[in-house]
Amino acid sequence: MAEFKTVSLADQVFEKLENDIIVGVYPRGEILTELKLVEQLGVSRTPIREALRRLEQERLIKDSGKGSVVLGITLEDLEDIMNIRQHVEGLAAFYAAQNATEEGKNRLIHISELQDFYFEKRDIDNLQKMDDQFHDALYGMSHRTVLHDTLLPLHRKTMRYRKAAIKNEQRLESSVREHKEIIRAIADGNGELAQRLMSEHIYNAKVHMIERFVENG
Repeated sequence: MAEFKTVSLADQVFEKLENDIIVGVYPRGEILTELKLVEQLGVSRTPIREALRRLEQERLIKDSGKGSVVLGITLEDLEDIMNIRQHVEGLAAFYAAQNATEEGKNRLIHISELQDFYFEKRDIDNLQKMDDQFHDALYGMSHRTVLHDTLLPLHRKTMRYRKAAIKNEQRLESSVREHKEIIRAIADGNGELAQRLMSEHIYNAKVHMIERFVENG
């Protein structure tokens, strides 16, 4: 972990461990100890202890007395996350349509064009990056801090299952089309349509994510 800097080291350790838990590097039930993580990450116990405390607050791990047990994301968690996103993200799309600037609209269009490019190549990794950028841009365009701060970590926690879902050709094609429709509604300033389309988009994503979860765990 030599690339880590001393400034905000605990934040960087937290982000790495959070990501590794979400994508399944550390599966549910695995025991994480400070000593084990010191050896794996090459940092001192202090930032690891702080990162573990924050992961416990996020309910991604819990203390067992012999170390921290990885809880990860359960099926119930995934359902709850997507149900929250379905309602709150629809609201964010509504405000994004109301508050959209030309710069914001152009950013969404650029993301959509890149998504088309990677779709033709069936480049799943970059398609997921474009999905991240689309949603992040939309959260920012809403100009609603509480919505942004609520949605961003929830979106991150579904990373593993979003990637699994878009490996399905039918879902991938639908997702690209749904993004375009949402962008068009935002560009037209039609908040009610943007809200409805976003809610439908998240619902469709939820169905596919849950299917992948049931199949693969």
